[in-house]
Amino acid sequence: MRVIIKDTKKEGSLWAAHHIAAAIKAKAERTDKPFVLGLPTGSTPLDTYAELARMCAAGEVSFKNVITFNMDEYVGFMHKNLFDKIDIPAGNIHILNGNAANLDKECEDYEKAIVEAGGIDLFLGGVGEDGHLAFNEPFSSINSRTRVVTLTQDTIEVNSRFFGGDVNLVPKQAMSVGVATVCGAKEVLILAFGSKKARVVSQAI
Repeated sequence: MRVIIKDTKKEGSLWAAHHIAAAIKAKAERTDKPFVLGLPTGSTPLDTYAELARMCAAGEVSFKNVITFNMDEYVGFMHKNLFDKIDIPAGNIHILNGNAANLDKECEDYEKAIVEAGGIDLFLGGVGEDGHLAFNEPFSSINSRTRVVTLTQDTIEVNSRFFGGDVNLVPKQAMSVGVATVCGAKEVLILAFGSKKARVVSQAI
């Protein structure tokens, strides 16, 4: 584990964006195989996404040979905050379909697609105040894979900010990559900012 400490969220976010861009370019220099990138939703990565979009617009990095797999998704979040602002082909974007007729098959196919893409090169993530990663709540199995999960009340309350502050509008279940899915990546980069994340970061380290 390598711990990167920056004075502000902005500085940490910019460091993460430049690290991701450097990793994409480094692989492009070695091979023509696509760079496979895992991505989260939520407020934590917003500044990182904004910097990646800026770098792409400035010609400092390209996403034309990048394949993405999202940990999770809020309706339209990823397109609004990243995908619509970069040069990634639409067919390279993978997001779990919560409206699939067979949710178990959707999860199985997602895992297969990751394998077929060559595995995740870098998984970017955030960590919840209670230590959850993606929607893997505390006590999730370390061997867990992409699946339907039931959210804890704490997670529902925290995420109510995306639903007008009304906890009754927050879905009680979600689809999420598993702990093993994330840990199977060649590199995992977790962002954690602010005093609310201090206790869980301390425990993780």
